Amino acid sequence: MRLIVARCEVNYTGRLSARLPEALRLLMIKSDGSVMVHADTGGYKPQNWMTPPTVIEESEALLVVRKRAGASEDRLEIRIDEVLSDVTHDMGDAAALEKDGVEADLQVALADAPRWCGEGFRLVRREWPTDIGPVDLMCRDEDDGWAAVEIKRVGTIDAVEQLARYLERIREDPAMANCQGVLAAQSIKPQARTLAEARGIECVEVDLAVVRGEREPDLTLFA
Repeated sequence: MRLIVARCEVNYTGRLSARLPEALRLLMIKSDGSVMVHADTGGYKPQNWMTPPTVIEESEALLVVRKRAGASEDRLEIRIDEVLSDVTHDMGDAAALEKDGVEADLQVALADAPRWCGEGFRLVRREWPTDIGPVDLMCRDEDDGWAAVEIKRVGTIDAVEQLARYLERIREDPAMANCQGVLAAQSIKPQARTLAEARGIECVEVDLAVVRGEREPDLTLFA
């Protein structure tokens, strides 16, 4: 991993155009081709980024990152005025993320019974790959439409944002342009539910014991 602290200007062109005026920033360049531009604000989110596969071209005072996006090309140009630090670290082979036990169990159970995620859902594949990470379940609905399901123990705003990013990549394929998103969790935070609704993402609360058939679902009585 290469970490550059530099005073730079960043210009992005592609599906839209964006410019970051000259300022001191951290450039993170990973061996898989990921490039992220961070400021000292904004939490963990980069101000701009490019996901693999990318082509990185470097010349004096200019770093260009290119990525094909269908018939067009995304392009990130980083014009460097001053470099304060430029270091490279060998990170070795990273162990894969181990999911919370409940979350992993939920994924297995819902893969066996995807109807709990949506009416008429049937499983196509677990861990459906995208270039920014795998979607937990990819399903088809009763109308044969695509549905991407992200599974969490607790549904949070971060979970909604994660699924939204997956959907953005999946919908680049014209055949999956109408793919719907479903966040399935044992509990979902009210703020996350509100954001999901704004993003057009369905929220489903599931009980692992019920999905496994270990107990009957709670009945709601109406007066």
